[in-house]
Amino acid sequence: MPDVLEVTTLRPAPGLTVQDFITANADINDYLHRQPGFQWRRIAQTQDGTIIDIVAYDSMAHARAGAAGITGVMGGSPVHATIDHSSVDWQLTTVLQHTGQPQGAL
Repeated sequence: MPDVLEVTTLRPAPGLTVQDFITANADINDYLHRQPGFQWRRIAQTQDGTIIDIVAYDSMAHARAGAAGITGVMGGSPVHATIDHSSVDWQLTTVLQHTGQPQGAL
């Protein structure tokens, strides 16, 4: 089964920070952990303040279903108010190469 990444870049809503976005994701994290095929999630921030949110699934079908729930089932989540929606770029992509972590990596 291929790994599939849901990769979203976005900016915080005006006056908010990446920490506000992370804090507002508590219920989304709980939702993701209940989704079939969910593997992991990482949130990062670039130097210009762009947030990169990556969620890994075990298949495209699971990724599509999980992603649909973020705006469907989880449409009332407080996270949606922390996002500048005009800045969102969202993609599902299949991983082409996968290597393990080097020994001793955290």
